[in-house]
Amino acid sequence: MRRIALGLVLVAGAFSALLVGGHHDFGPLVVTREGQQKTIFFLNEARRVTTPGLDWRWPAPLGSVRTWPSRWLHLNTEPDTVQTTDGEQLIVDNYAMWRIADAVQFQRSFPSGEVEAEKRIDRAVRDDVREVMGRYTLTDVIKGRREALMREITEKTRSEVAGFGIEIADIRINRTDLPGETLGSVYARMSTERERLAKKNRSEGEEQARRIRAEADRDARIILANANRDSEIARGEGDAKATRIYAEAYGSDPDFYSFVRSLQAYRKSIDGKTTLVLSPDSEFFRFLKSSDPDRPPRVSAPPQAP
Repeated sequence: MRRIALGLVLVAGAFSALLVGGHHDFGPLVVTREGQQKTIFFLNEARRVTTPGLDWRWPAPLGSVRTWPSRWLHLNTEPDTVQTTDGEQLIVDNYAMWRIADAVQFQRSFPSGEVEAEKRIDRAVRDDVREVMGRYTLTDVIKGRREALMREITEKTRSEVAGFGIEIADIRINRTDLPGETLGSVYARMSTERERLAKKNRSEGEEQARRIRAEADRDARIILANANRDSEIARGEGDAKATRIYAEAYGSDPDFYSFVRSLQAYRKSIDGKTTLVLSPDSEFFRFLKSSDPDRPPRVSAPPQAP
């Protein structure tokens, strides 16, 4: 019993040490930690891949284990020069998020490990960036279609490396720069393009202004013509009404009408600064000479001779 108990204690101690800080596999027992995956080999042939937890390899002397990361990995690719379809040179710096999706296939494709795989991913990304961005203009690459371009590059690279046991999650641009020798020409062309757009916008604005002014002048002439027409109609109707009223007044009392009209003529013609030179028997003053305007004016008898 003591021997059995001692053996159990030793096994438990070894197992605890393995779980707490061990990084090696002991005998047939294989421990896979979180963020790891292990390939179990038999006679140098990969048989299966473990998941986090405990696993076994049997027979232990004929099997081996190789550990791979299962988490997503970050790869900064080397900056590369890309030429756009409009002839501009760009220095593009990318990064890729990737992981080992099939450890068995990954082991067969890259026996030396992750460094070889990263070189293959870097080459694929650079080739795809040059091929895709070379079909677009500088403006498309910088701002116009950047998101669509990165999606296209990601899908293209993902399909290329899938056969190696690699999965690509995303490819993004860290930085896009212009070579120093092309900055001046790019800025000059951008300035020329902005001036062309400014002239185009100004000419279109002037054309719209002329059209608006012409429409406003036409509307003003129409409004004035309608107003003059309406005023002439109103004036004619007023004159006709006044004439009718005058005629009715004259017909009812011709003498009074003649008297009122004469007073109006006096008021309009004579003021404090008016001087009239008229004959004493002028018809203009007939209402000032007598209360009977119809009576002929009295003529004084000539003086008798002495």
